[in-house]
Amino acid sequence: MQYSLGIDAGGTYTDAVIIRNADREIIDSNKALTTYPDLLKGIENAIDGLDGEYLKDVKLVSVSTTLSTNTILEKTGYPVGLILVGKHTLPKSTPIRELVVVEGGHNISGKEDQRLDVEAIRNYILKIKDKVSAFAVSSYFSVRNPDHELKVKEIVTELTGLPVVCGHELSQDLGAYERGVTAYLNAQLIPIASHFIDAIQSDIKKRGIDAKLMMLKCDGSVISIEEAAKRPIESIFSGPAASLMGASFLIGNDTCSVIDVGGTSTDVSLVHSGLPELVDTGAVVGGWHTKVKAIRMETSAMGGDSHVWIKNRMVNIGPRRVMPLCLAAVKYPGFIEQLKSGRTPSRVQLGENIQPTKFFVRTGKQASGLSGYDKDIFEIVGDEPVCINDIFWRLGKPISPDRVDSLIQKRLVQAIGFTPTDALHVLGEYTGWDVEASMIGANLLSRLTYMDEYELCRNIKKEVAVNMALNLMGFMFKDVEKSEIEKILRGDFQSQFKANVPVVLLGGPVSSYVEELSELIDAEIIVPEYASVGNAVGALVGKGIKRFEILVKSFYEKSERSIIVFSQEGREVFASYQDAVKYAMELGNKLVLDYMVDSGVEYDDIEIDVKREDVTLDEDGGVPIETRLVFLGIGIPKT
Repeated sequence: MQYSLGIDAGGTYTDAVIIRNADREIIDSNKALTTYPDLLKGIENAIDGLDGEYLKDVKLVSVSTTLSTNTILEKTGYPVGLILVGKHTLPKSTPIRELVVVEGGHNISGKEDQRLDVEAIRNYILKIKDKVSAFAVSSYFSVRNPDHELKVKEIVTELTGLPVVCGHELSQDLGAYERGVTAYLNAQLIPIASHFIDAIQSDIKKRGIDAKLMMLKCDGSVISIEEAAKRPIESIFSGPAASLMGASFLIGNDTCSVIDVGGTSTDVSLVHSGLPELVDTGAVVGGWHTKVKAIRMETSAMGGDSHVWIKNRMVNIGPRRVMPLCLAAVKYPGFIEQLKSGRTPSRVQLGENIQPTKFFVRTGKQASGLSGYDKDIFEIVGDEPVCINDIFWRLGKPISPDRVDSLIQKRLVQAIGFTPTDALHVLGEYTGWDVEASMIGANLLSRLTYMDEYELCRNIKKEVAVNMALNLMGFMFKDVEKSEIEKILRGDFQSQFKANVPVVLLGGPVSSYVEELSELIDAEIIVPEYASVGNAVGALVGKGIKRFEILVKSFYEKSERSIIVFSQEGREVFASYQDAVKYAMELGNKLVLDYMVDSGVEYDDIEIDVKREDVTLDEDGGVPIETRLVFLGIGIPKT
């Protein structure tokens, strides 16, 4: 008998599930805490809880993760320098710290528009090379000719040896700045993804499992683990994509909507007739507009481990994830006494990092190259939790409370605080960890509001349910302002939303929110068996899917016509339109087949669908001036 192993390493929990290949029945599952900074321990713990008799016959291991999504939402990616080449249209403000625009780029036909300013590029690289862990580059019309991106990559490699990500490697869509953003985020994620993948491979090898390794992408398809390491940006929504595929599988319905409540975020998506709805214009995450084709979803930075903090007697939830107080009390035996003896800050001082329930502790990751306040603060924060007042007192000088955020971003320090998970502990609806710690925390925070501890926790629980409903309705009514949807949800009108498809809840203690959610929307709300490991299930039921686009376009120069084929392989010039289309068809099919076979799909199991869109000048047809070919390959990886 052969089996498949699904693993989902989320921001808070790592889940594992075993499915019997013969009848696709779930036969075993387990959850464990995700461990930072070394993910391997959490993966080991999740797999250790499975029956070893099944593990020895595992032939396929498939993985999904919210790690990349959480990294972007929490702004904890590695530092990257972005080089934009050519006539880029930049937004008025950008959160990218290290960015430069230099002369260069090509025109729509792929001919050089400006000479590449090599000197400016070299000067910029040498200026910031010690501040960044990688570089990203996007050149104007690199999808028509990638030469300038490749030249910049060569220079970076020569001067620094650091990784370089090119925009044309990730997308063939127009939009040079958005391709640059995509490359920038991909470069930020590469070290994090590499560590994650290394951890999985290490554990699988140690257990003697001889199996194919796959990863679920953000469009619900699977790819080889090697390809996933090169393009971690394509896994930004692989966790939500897995939950979507897993939810459909768990309820036996190929049409449903999904609300996946994780530790950091809440994600809503929809599958119809077995196929997830995609965003062709590019996925948006954490305010970044990328060129990654992902499932269409509504996401917000509110989850079970979002930080609950008080300011001006108002309750704020998120956007940052913290370790819940109830969990910290289990990990650090002296923490409850410290929590009891904590000083309540004045209301004037209150902020996200100044709360009676906010603490900081080292993650265990080794620090190197720290200086200034970062070094001083890191030496104060130890292996036992400390509050911001302890840091101030030991430092002996006033600093901004936000200074500690730099160490959190470097994953050297983990924040601890009150969360929606703690609220459920107080209300007795989920008691997986230390209830006393949650009670103490609720009491401390309630003093800063007009509510008692139970009213506060009911309010937090309601806000999480409203956020779930708001995300769901925001997804369904994508052209309606969320503020208008929220008015209806909060009862400003005598009406209620209704969903005509099943609403499946996945993740942690989601059953606690069914009653509140039912009061907000009229729908069939389902919490399936194995809801807590739905992502790990979804990692195993995804198909191999790959899309390629190739453009054939006519250009005229001095009365001479040339036909150019643009693809990820570069540009090819033809004299005949028929020859150009023939070449494009052969190339597209080859690209799909090569990719799918590399992803573990048998050659004979690959189905390729080709859509052709022609643009002509004549109403009656004639030879096109442009042809867009979209190749879609589908197959199921063999075990």
